[in-house]
Amino acid sequence: MNTDELESALMRAEIQVLEIQTKLHRWANDDHARRFDDLFNLVVDPRFLLMAWARVAGNKGARSAGVDGHTVGFIRDRIGVNVFLAELREQLKSRSFRPLPVRERMIPKPGSHKQRRLGIPTIADRVVQGSLKLVLEPIFEADFMPCSYGFRPGRRAHDAIAETVFLTSKTYEWVLEGDITACFDEISHPALMDRVRLRVGDKRVLALVKAFLKAGILTKGDVFKDTDVGSPQGGILSPLLSNVALSVLDEHFAKAPGGAQSTTKQRWTRRQKGLPNYRLLRYADDFVIVVSGTQTHTETLLPEVTEVLATMGLRLSQDKTIITHIDEGLDFLGWRIQRHQKRGTNRRYVYNYPAKKALRSIKGKTKAICRMNVSLPLSVLLHKLNFALRGWTTYFRPGVSSHAFQYLRMIVWRQVFGWLRRKHLHAGWKELRRRYCDGGWWPRDGEVALFNPGSVATTRYRPRGTTIPSPWPSTS
Repeated sequence: MNTDELESALMRAEIQVLEIQTKLHRWANDDHARRFDDLFNLVVDPRFLLMAWARVAGNKGARSAGVDGHTVGFIRDRIGVNVFLAELREQLKSRSFRPLPVRERMIPKPGSHKQRRLGIPTIADRVVQGSLKLVLEPIFEADFMPCSYGFRPGRRAHDAIAETVFLTSKTYEWVLEGDITACFDEISHPALMDRVRLRVGDKRVLALVKAFLKAGILTKGDVFKDTDVGSPQGGILSPLLSNVALSVLDEHFAKAPGGAQSTTKQRWTRRQKGLPNYRLLRYADDFVIVVSGTQTHTETLLPEVTEVLATMGLRLSQDKTIITHIDEGLDFLGWRIQRHQKRGTNRRYVYNYPAKKALRSIKGKTKAICRMNVSLPLSVLLHKLNFALRGWTTYFRPGVSSHAFQYLRMIVWRQVFGWLRRKHLHAGWKELRRRYCDGGWWPRDGEVALFNPGSVATTRYRPRGTTIPSPWPSTS
């Protein structure tokens, strides 16, 4: 099959897979107690495997090899996509498929000197995980609560931030900032599989999910480690499984008295009696609980959260979990959310803007880029800086970020000119401006100019609440 035929087959597969996913989602929505007993045939369906391959091949990690050393390019050029998928399908059907250990890679945590473990599966394992996700995600999405935003289709961090700002602008003024200790590394396999079994009755699919959880890790020193707990970050299936595990927290606080599923009248009655109301907002393993009540009401949540997480083998970090008032502010998903008095008025509003930690992170990133070899052309430096700056300002654009953008503009300008002065040790300011700024002040190299963070116009991101659309319409 040539490239054109593969593209044509992929287009047909996308349409047909979407139709099947829509049916699965509708059936799961119509009956929340339904267990799906015949899913393995979908996992090994050539259309699902082809679509999973396309997503793996289109991912930026396509050039990263697992423990077998195979990359997407190697498979495409040496084996052939059709042969690879046919052999993989046959292994799955004959039950001879065995996931290989993930290759361990330690990467720095954003804005921190600490590192976190990333597990890189083989391409074959990624494709099978991708196919599993295509089948399982529409089913579990029917059960996930609106308060969960991370690693879910159509949802993003900005939704969680907008909802937090909205609620804390009302009466939810006390906040519990939760921190789960090593969430991905400590999830209990039996507890997780019990939750998966609530929806999946197909023993072959359950065995496949369990096999991926137990695949193990190969460290840098080629030492094999068992994975008796946890779901290594880096796998395609891991985010979905972590949401399945952490949905225990979502469900607990949604169904609790004064939670998201209580009626307006019930919440009003609780307020009249001096009882608190709660709302949980979670993005992957980062979560906050906003409380319409007192500090004491918020403090009583700590043992409750600890008990719920313990059912999944997880622990709440006592040192990093913070209780704060909205007037003091909180950090969530890189943002600072705090109530301030509006300039020139007596009114107070809740604002969101880049947190100091996020600013330190981007400053550290641009500083590292500006340590590049000065023998390289300026355009190479500018391309790398522009990529980092555009991504950062795009994320922080929907907020009160103008001051941070102007500050970043000044910082990156100084860093670039520091690099230029190292490149031309004997050149003065006038010479550098003439060569790299066209006599002005803003660096450029030919057609490539340094991206100006200060030129980015900020916007407002309106909370979408429960109106976030599903990729699988519930109507037939």
